[in-house]
Amino acid sequence: MAYIDEVTNRLRRPDFERWMNQASSTGFCAQPVRLVGTTSTFDARTGDQIAHYSSTAEPDGITYVRCGNRRAARCPSCSYEYKADMWHLVVAGAAGGSKGVPDSVGEHPLAFVTLTAPSFGAVHAAKKPGQGSARCRPRARKLCSHGRPTWCMSIHDHDSPAVGEPLCVECYDYESHITWQWHAPELWRRFIIRLRRELAASLGVSESSARKLVRVQFAKVAEFQRRGVVHFHALIRLDGDGTELDPFPSPLVPTSADQLADLARRAARGVEVVAAPLPGELTARSLRWGSQCDARPVYRQVETEDGRLTDRAVAAYIAKYATKATEDLSAGASGTARPHISTIRRIVADAGRIAALDDESDYRLLGRWESMLGFRGHFSTKSRRYSTTLGRLRSARRDWQRKRSQTPTVIDPASADAEETTLVVSQWSFAGMGWLSAGDAALAAESAAAAREWRDSRRSNKPTNNEER
Repeated sequence: MAYIDEVTNRLRRPDFERWMNQASSTGFCAQPVRLVGTTSTFDARTGDQIAHYSSTAEPDGITYVRCGNRRAARCPSCSYEYKADMWHLVVAGAAGGSKGVPDSVGEHPLAFVTLTAPSFGAVHAAKKPGQGSARCRPRARKLCSHGRPTWCMSIHDHDSPAVGEPLCVECYDYESHITWQWHAPELWRRFIIRLRRELAASLGVSESSARKLVRVQFAKVAEFQRRGVVHFHALIRLDGDGTELDPFPSPLVPTSADQLADLARRAARGVEVVAAPLPGELTARSLRWGSQCDARPVYRQVETEDGRLTDRAVAAYIAKYATKATEDLSAGASGTARPHISTIRRIVADAGRIAALDDESDYRLLGRWESMLGFRGHFSTKSRRYSTTLGRLRSARRDWQRKRSQTPTVIDPASADAEETTLVVSQWSFAGMGWLSAGDAALAAESAAAAREWRDSRRSNKPTNNEER
C-alpha cells in the first residue's frame, strides 16, 4: 500500500524525532491545523528579544496545532481530551475539591435531572430488564388508520436498527417533532426560570429575595434519543449568593437534595412554550416536556450506599454525552444509541421543506440546522459559577506542557499568552488542515490509540497490551 512507503520514509528521516514531538504536542490530532509563520517574544521594558520561533525550523516547514473538534467521528484524540475536560469541569462542580472549587461545594444540595421530549407517535423500543414484558409493544391489538399494526411482539436489542423507528411513518407527527426540537433550547431556559420561581415559592419569599439566599447553578448536556429527538441531562446545584471573592458559598437556607429533586420535577411539569404555527398552518403548538422526565438526588461518593447516584458517576455520564453529535448517531460502534438512518433522512428532509416554505416565518433558518435534526442549541452548557471553565483547563494544560518540554523558544502560536513583562509579536498564516500524507496520518492515529490505551490503563491500574507482552 502507498501509505506504507510514506510511513517508512517518515521513520527514516533524520528529523523524525522532532516530527513526533510535533505530533505529540497536538495530542496526535486526526486533523491538525497547519500553520506557517513566526512568533517573537520581547522584554517589554528593555525591548530585547527573549525568544524566537519559526515554522521553518520544523520538519516540512510547518507548525501543527490541534483541531479542537469535540466530535469523536472527526477527531478521536481531541474528542477524548474534550471528554476529559468536561469530566473535570462537571465533577469539580459536583464534588468540589479541585480546579479552584472548594471541597465544601460537595455538601451543597445536588440533583441529576433528565428532561425528555413528549411522544409524537408510537416507535419501536428496546426494553430494559425489570420493565415488565421484554417485547416491543405487546398490548395494542388494532390497526392504525393506514392499515398498519400498532403492536410489535419482537424483542429488540438496544443496538437494533429498528429501535426508534415509527410503527407507522404516516401516523408519526414529524412536524410536531421538528417544532419541539427547534424550541427545545427555549424549553430549557424556561425550565431554569420556573425552577427559580418554585424555589422562591417553597421559601415563601419573592424571587428577588430568594436570589440573596440561594442560587441555582447547573451543567447540562444534550443527547439524541433513538427516535432522533434530543433530551437533556443536567446536574443542578444550590449555592448561596456568591461574589468574586467567594464564588461558591453555601446556601443560606436549609434545602436537601431530595427537596431540590422534587422542585425540579415540579418545575418541569409547569413549563410550556407556545410555538408559532408552521408555514401554511394556522394553529400554534403548545410544547411541553415528556412524561418520562425525572430528577434524582445525588450524594457524595464517600457517603453513598449501593444503588444511589454518586457525584463522580453522574459527572462521567454527562461528560460521555458531551462529545456526541448527529454524525455519531447514524453509524458507528454498536451499543451506542443513535437514530436509524431513515429517521434522520426523514427529519432532515422535513426540516429543509419547512424552512423553504416561507422566508418570513420563525422557521426560515431551520434549514441551517438540518444536520442537527433541527436542534439549534449547544450540546453542553453551564451556569457561570457552576465550576471552572474549559478555557482555564486548556490554559493550565498548555502551561504544564510548556514547563515539561523545557523548550521556551517553542511557543504555541494559537495560544501564546505571555506575562505582563513581555511582548509577543506573531505572524501566522493558515496552510491547510490535516497531516501532509496518509502515512503521517496513520502514524498519528496509531500513536493516539496507544496514548489513550496507556492513559486508560493508568486509571484502571491494568497493564496495556505492550506491557503484557
